[in-house]
Amino acid sequence: MGGLSYTRAGVDTTQVEHETDLLAKILAPTMKLRTGVGRSVLGHGYYASALRIDDDRALACCTDGVGSKVLVAEQMGKFDTIGIDCVAMNVNDMICIGAEPLAMLDYIAVERLHPGLLAEVAKGLAEGARQARISIPGGETAQLPEIIRGVLPGRGLDLVGTAIGIVPMKRLSDGSRVAPGDVVVGLKSTGVHSNGYTLARRALLETGGYDVESHVGDLGTTVGEALLTPTRIYVAEAMELFEKVDVKALCHITGDGFLNLCRVAAPVGFVLDRLPPPPPIFDLIRKAGSVEIAEMYRVFNMGIGLCVTVAEKDVDRTCEIARKHGSDPVVIGRAVADPTRTVKLEELGLSGNTTTFS
Repeated sequence: MGGLSYTRAGVDTTQVEHETDLLAKILAPTMKLRTGVGRSVLGHGYYASALRIDDDRALACCTDGVGSKVLVAEQMGKFDTIGIDCVAMNVNDMICIGAEPLAMLDYIAVERLHPGLLAEVAKGLAEGARQARISIPGGETAQLPEIIRGVLPGRGLDLVGTAIGIVPMKRLSDGSRVAPGDVVVGLKSTGVHSNGYTLARRALLETGGYDVESHVGDLGTTVGEALLTPTRIYVAEAMELFEKVDVKALCHITGDGFLNLCRVAAPVGFVLDRLPPPPPIFDLIRKAGSVEIAEMYRVFNMGIGLCVTVAEKDVDRTCEIARKHGSDPVVIGRAVADPTRTVKLEELGLSGNTTTFS
């Protein structure tokens, strides 16, 4: 049967892709319902949506959640950081279209409301908002005991956000300006971020025999603490990059890993030939679940949370700005002429242009 995969862990990404394509097809006609203010100017399929305000500006909006990382928080009894992840997953998507995030609304659904729970979640939301320089002016809470379930009785939780922002029309980006020879600068992640937790938990906490309190020397902490490490927020460096560098594309490396580079609209592929070694948590997941390396790079960020594509002349300045804001940049590859838009991980012998590496 082989090792674990995302599908064997319970997430059928092929079916998800088919169903979301169908969903997008059904909803596509709604994009023609507005022709002036509110007209969609970017279309489906990129990191965020953009709605026309006037000739100079568009309203950016996107939505995302923390996913099954909340189950680790439940097991740890620690809810004060997942709010950072909720903010991060939204604002890191939004900056990819050139937008400045302004605000986020939160949605917290619980199985049962326990004293202090919302306050703990709010601490992370507030810290994420501080890092992203946004406000959280409102939101919604719901008690859904017949719908929400968790790993502990009565402790189920779901956390989702919807972010809004502003993007100048002249900066609105779908990656269509990327050209062969442009350089990809990767900004390192803080770990697993908020994708692939169904596979990570299955590998570590079931197949691997660890629990959240297991201390692992290579991690320098417990498995639970490593998995709860908050997602890095890249807003500050992105805003300065937009001001001082000609950013050809930003790609948030989330589910599908480096295949997110396929989202750029330009007829280019990418050769990534200088990837840094992944952080220890990924090797622990791989070994614990006997996960194939191609599957690891399909599901996880493997240590790079954001890819910045710029002309070669702008590489040094890009790295300087990233370091100024606490990011750890590394040149990981380049764009090449390729109408199939294939991403090649050269040192690993992997390539892909849809939803999988082989």
